[in-house]
Amino acid sequence: MSHSREFDICVVGLGPTGRALAHRAAAAGLRVAAVDPRPDRLWPPTFSCWIDELPAWLPASAIAQRIAAPTVWTETEHRVERPYCVLSKPGLRDALPLDEATVITGRAAEVTAHTVTLRDGTTITADTVFDTRGLPSPGARRTASAHGIFVDAAVAAPMVGDGEGLLLDWRPENGAGPDEPPSFLYAVPLGDGTVIFEETSLGLRGGMPQHVLRARTLARLAAHGIHLTGDEPSEAAHYPLDQPPPARRGDGPIPFGSRGGMMHPCTGYSVADSLALVDTAVDALNAGTNPVEALWPWRARLVYWMRMRGLYGLGRLTTDQSIAMFEAFFTESERGQRALLSAHDDYTALGAVLVNTVAHTWPFHWRYDLVGWTHRNRWLDHPY
Repeated sequence: MSHSREFDICVVGLGPTGRALAHRAAAAGLRVAAVDPRPDRLWPPTFSCWIDELPAWLPASAIAQRIAAPTVWTETEHRVERPYCVLSKPGLRDALPLDEATVITGRAAEVTAHTVTLRDGTTITADTVFDTRGLPSPGARRTASAHGIFVDAAVAAPMVGDGEGLLLDWRPENGAGPDEPPSFLYAVPLGDGTVIFEETSLGLRGGMPQHVLRARTLARLAAHGIHLTGDEPSEAAHYPLDQPPPARRGDGPIPFGSRGGMMHPCTGYSVADSLALVDTAVDALNAGTNPVEALWPWRARLVYWMRMRGLYGLGRLTTDQSIAMFEAFFTESERGQRALLSAHDDYTALGAVLVNTVAHTWPFHWRYDLVGWTHRNRWLDHPY
C-alpha cells in the first residue's frame, strides 16, 4: 500500500534530538511528520550535560540528577564549579510530547530532500526532511568507546556519593600499562539509586574493545575496595567522533544531531548541543531561510575544525601525556574551558585555550605529539 501526505517538515528518527525537533516544530505551528520504528521507546544510552547548555524551554523534570561541581582527577584534583546533570530518559521523553505531530511507525528505506519512503512502500512528502537517525558503526574512524556498569549507590559510595560526580578520572588505577592506549573513568549517580562507572576511550581509530574497558573499570573499583557480583547491568557505547557538519547547499535531507555534525569531536557529547539548536532550525524554517546556514555559520564551522585538531591530538597520546594535557586544560579560564567543552561558536576563546593548553603541557617535547609532529598514528596497530 502506498499513499502520500503533505507536511512542512518530516523528521526521520525519534531519539532525543529528533523528538525535540518534531516537538518544537509542531509547537511553532508547522505541519510535522515524525518517523521511527519504535516511536515511544525509552532510549538505551545515559545522557548527561552541563545544565547551562539546556534550552530554557526544557522543564526541570527532564533532569534526573544534579551535580553542583563535578570532579576531575589529573595530576591533582580539580572541582569544576559548573553545575552538571544526568538527564531523565522518561522525563525528557515526556517533556517532548508529539500530540500535535503525525507520528508514523515504520523504518525508512529511502530518505531524500523532500520524501521519505518506508519499507512498506508508504511515501511521506514534506517541504523539508531532517535526518536525525544515529550514526553507523565507526569502523576505523576516530571513535568514542565506553563500557558502563550500573552499581548500587550504597556499594558505590566509597568512590561517588550522592550529588558527586567524576567527570574525568585519570588516576592510575585501571591496570593499563604505559604501552597501552589511555582511558579514563566517568562516574555519576543517575538519580535512581544507582551509579554508573564508565571507563572511556576517546579518539582512537576504531576505538577500544569492550572487554578491555570492562577490565579497566573493574580494576578501578577494586582499587577502592568495591567488588561486584557480576550480575550488575551494563551498557556499551561505540560511535564515531568525526562526523562533519553538512554542506551549506546539499541536495539531500538535512542531517541534524549527531548525524549533522553536532557530536562534539573531543568529548562525545551531542544531545545538549542538539537540543539547544532545535529552535534555530525551526526559526529558519518559519523564516523561509536555509536551516543549515543558520545552524552552521562560519564561526561554528571554525570551532568544529579546531575541535577536530583536538580530537586528532587525543588519539595519539599516552596516559601520562593525557594527564599532563588535561592538567593544563583544567587550569585554564572558565570561558576557555566552556569554549572547548560546549560553546557552539566561541572561536576566539577556543583558539586561545587550545594554544595555551599545548603551551602549558610539560615536558616540552610532549607538545610535538599534541600537534601531530611526532607519533601521529601511535595506536593505529595496537594489538589488544
